Amino acid sequence: MRPLEGLVVLEFCQFLAGPSAGLKLADLGARVIKIERPVKGEACRQLSIKDLFVDESSLLFHTINRNKESFAADLKNPEDLILVKKLIAKADIMTHNFRPGVMEKIGLDFETTLNINPKIIYGTITGYGDKGPWANKPGQDLLLQSLSGLSWLSGRKSQGPVPFGLAVADLMCGNHFVQGILAALLKRAKTGKGVLVEVSLLESVLDVQFEAITSYLNDGGQQPQRSDVKGSAHAFLSAPYGVYQTKDGYISLAMGDLLFIGSVLEIDFQKYTDKHKWFSQRDEIREILAEKLLTQKADYWIELLQKEGIWCGKVLNYEELDSQPFVEELQLKQTVKNSAGETMVTTRSPIQLDGEILVSQKAAPKVGEHNETIHEEFIV
Repeated sequence: MRPLEGLVVLEFCQFLAGPSAGLKLADLGARVIKIERPVKGEACRQLSIKDLFVDESSLLFHTINRNKESFAADLKNPEDLILVKKLIAKADIMTHNFRPGVMEKIGLDFETTLNINPKIIYGTITGYGDKGPWANKPGQDLLLQSLSGLSWLSGRKSQGPVPFGLAVADLMCGNHFVQGILAALLKRAKTGKGVLVEVSLLESVLDVQFEAITSYLNDGGQQPQRSDVKGSAHAFLSAPYGVYQTKDGYISLAMGDLLFIGSVLEIDFQKYTDKHKWFSQRDEIREILAEKLLTQKADYWIELLQKEGIWCGKVLNYEELDSQPFVEELQLKQTVKNSAGETMVTTRSPIQLDGEILVSQKAAPKVGEHNETIHEEFIV
């Protein structure tokens, strides 16, 4: 039995942050019901990655919404709203990421919802909180990466701001949302009362940067100092930290004693015995390392360095990653199937409980696929 089995979650969320939280709750055993507009469903169904679709919905939607049910309802329709309120009366958790004021207009804000279900855990995600001049601005991942300073941490100095290749603001906000909901479940168990859980994309993406921002606040306001050497990996760490090209690929070198690494690689680093130079002159040091590492193949360096306990590893692409033995050993992939019998390979939950890997064979639902069964179970 999974820890959240028996709990019913109503998900009014769209796109990534809220639905990614719902995915994690579903993996932990909760019954997650998406409340979607009829016919078109949640907007993410039409937001595609590389124009990839499975049935009528985008592959992106499927990656975030497996193991859920769908109940189609028009929240502007009084009759549908009555049905939704009946669902709320029997639910444990409801989540939404509408802009501030939208749920108040519908009559599904936290205070009103407590009158329907006094024990409801009511979770909201906003872009920038629900107060102040930014409250109604669009909370989109790239905009948050740009606003929060995050885009100045990656890439090389000469590239200017570089955003991540993943929706990191959305994904971290979804993680924080799950943490808040789990904490609220504990609080409700103690008090017997409903709990309001609030997170914002802005606060989440700032929390991701707690190391960098703390450094800035306590170091005289010094901005991140990115290196301008190919393979630079961290604005705040000294050499040798980074990625280096070899004869046939790339390897990464993590934190380590530069002088010891130099002795293993037969490089004379005696002019850098002052550890402060490992940061102040890191570009120069990385160029020396890069020239040496280019002389042999990746496997040669990995064997040599790892034998001495030096933290290093190969830089793999997805094809190389997929061929690694640990992918099968750890069962890192799973196959899900939709109601039409179509299958899709995806990742699984990274959590194991009592030795059990949390997998699910249920793909994302079609719009309103479960209206009849949910209506019979919760409303009639």
